[in-house]
Amino acid sequence: MNTYTLYIGGLTRELPIIPISDSLSIASFVILGDTELVTQTAQDMAAKLPEVDLLVTAEAKGIPFVYELSKQLRMKRYVVARKSVKAYMGETISHKVNSITTQKEQELILEKSDAELIRGKRIAVVDDVISTGESLLALEQLVAKAGGEVVARAAILAEGDAAKRDDIIFLGELPLFQHQSK
Repeated sequence: MNTYTLYIGGLTRELPIIPISDSLSIASFVILGDTELVTQTAQDMAAKLPEVDLLVTAEAKGIPFVYELSKQLRMKRYVVARKSVKAYMGETISHKVNSITTQKEQELILEKSDAELIRGKRIAVVDDVISTGESLLALEQLVAKAGGEVVARAAILAEGDAAKRDDIIFLGELPLFQHQSK
């Protein structure tokens, strides 16, 4: 299996290169279960973020990062936009998104109580990786629907052209791997 060596926050990880289409592969960055990486990158991101009132992420890979980041910033709460309506949810607001890694339309959902936490607050929308920016944009639009003001867009890694953006805060870069279809 081909891999990409990632160096971030003084740590090294070998990421498997995974095809996502006939002509494109990505280095699969999964922070789930990697306590050392989550802790280090959250410390590094906490030093780079402007002052915010609340962190918002999308289910699921961003959750451990935002949890640790909220601890670093001494926040009592963070908000997770869910990808489906759960039985325990009451009233919700939602926004649709297409992501490079899921390759299908998804819906991001906030329960009313989370939307109320967002209203009138300075928000950092946070993800593990920003690639096309579609997931981040959908989070921003969901925050706007809830009445929050996005003052920071952040991710551990910026993938491909996202690394050229000047409106996001990130800790490292990931290349995209173009190849000829067979």
